[in-house]
Amino acid sequence: MESRKSRLNLPAGMESSLRLDPVPSVSFFPAIPKTPSPKKTTYGDRFIPCRSSSRLQNFALTEKPSPSKEGGNDAYSRLLRAELFGHDPSPGGTPGGAQGSPISPNKNLFRFKTDHPAPSSPFAVSSMGIGHDNAVEVSTPPKIPRKIPKTPHKVLDAPSLQDDFYLNLVDWSSQNVLSVGLGTCVYLWSATTSKVTKLCDLGNRDGVCSIQWSKEGSYLAIGTSLGDVQIWDGTRCKMIRNMGGHSTRTGVLAWSSCILSSGSRDKNILNHDLRIPSDFASQHVGHRSEVCGLKWSHDDRELASGGNDNQRSQSPIFKLTEHTAAVKAITWSPHQHNLVASGGGTADRCIRFWNTSNGNMLNCVDTGSQVCNLAWSKNVNELVSTHGYSQNQIMVWKYPSLNKVATLTGHTLRVLYLAMSPDGQTIVTGAGDETLRFWNVFPSIKTPAPVRHTGVWSMGRTHIR
Repeated sequence: MESRKSRLNLPAGMESSLRLDPVPSVSFFPAIPKTPSPKKTTYGDRFIPCRSSSRLQNFALTEKPSPSKEGGNDAYSRLLRAELFGHDPSPGGTPGGAQGSPISPNKNLFRFKTDHPAPSSPFAVSSMGIGHDNAVEVSTPPKIPRKIPKTPHKVLDAPSLQDDFYLNLVDWSSQNVLSVGLGTCVYLWSATTSKVTKLCDLGNRDGVCSIQWSKEGSYLAIGTSLGDVQIWDGTRCKMIRNMGGHSTRTGVLAWSSCILSSGSRDKNILNHDLRIPSDFASQHVGHRSEVCGLKWSHDDRELASGGNDNQRSQSPIFKLTEHTAAVKAITWSPHQHNLVASGGGTADRCIRFWNTSNGNMLNCVDTGSQVCNLAWSKNVNELVSTHGYSQNQIMVWKYPSLNKVATLTGHTLRVLYLAMSPDGQTIVTGAGDETLRFWNVFPSIKTPAPVRHTGVWSMGRTHIR
């Protein structure tokens, strides 16, 4: 019996000197009969997975019946070329590849598809593409227009609200307080608490012709029938200054950061600087009739004025005479510099858009009725116009396409007054029918979702005084 060789790999000569005694084997478990092990499989350098557990059917790799040897080689070659190269160069092939092949309708060989496709939507483009026999090319659905409520969510009675095209008797402050001139009095209405406060009464010899809040919303300027301009502290309900200069009624006011401009029936525009003791700091003379429109640009660099002489001007830079009626409605774009819009009266009925850097008219739209007011939304590039004869409507326009977004009705007389809430979503309109109506027109800045019909104020009619 041969002796077992040592399992240690020792150097020559050391094996004879080192004696290793075998260690007896000790087992505490019963012997387990040996079973022949299965035959081991030797793999090469390539790994070929088992195809039975794969999901090749998801990639449209369906097995196709092999063509018969009799006359089938040509058809099989054309099909293979169409699958690999996307077209069939043979004369008898189908143009556009394998699209017309009943065996392989799919142009893309490795197109992925789901096991359980979801129900098709009428707006969804078919995942089979153009190559699918029954596929219909569906265009992208048009954007759903924003829905604007057709009725006001709040109505306030405003007795003695004058039906005079040349007056400006409604304004909304940045502190969410609405001011309204009613006869000889000015009332403040808090949009937060719905509280009404009587600010002042000018007496029987005078009357309110225009009101305008300062930009920070603390001070209210009042133009009177006698031509004065009064400055009131809206919080303390106290007059802090009275400035003269006009010889007759002051029908329009406009604040910049530190200058208050006033326009009058005396055809003049006065610039009042509250930092100096004199009544006014400068004067603009250019209109030949009553000044009824006045707006400072958002950067306080330009002042646009409109008058009953059928023109609006940035005196003394430009004088624009395309309007054929009184220009009361003026608004500056908050989205583009040097862009201003103006609206004409009954004989004109047009809204015109101007580039104030060169005086060119950019566009014009005929509204069909007297344009009483304009306001440009700061949230979206749209503007709202209010109208008089003959439809008394409120219209929302998209700029620069000038498509009508909505037309609102409800007033029974000319919609002469317009103001916008500090958040830019709600407008208030006033008319000679002695009502103030609140409309949700524009979306918020953060979310372009449609405005909600319900507002922060309860429905129904209440009184401003």
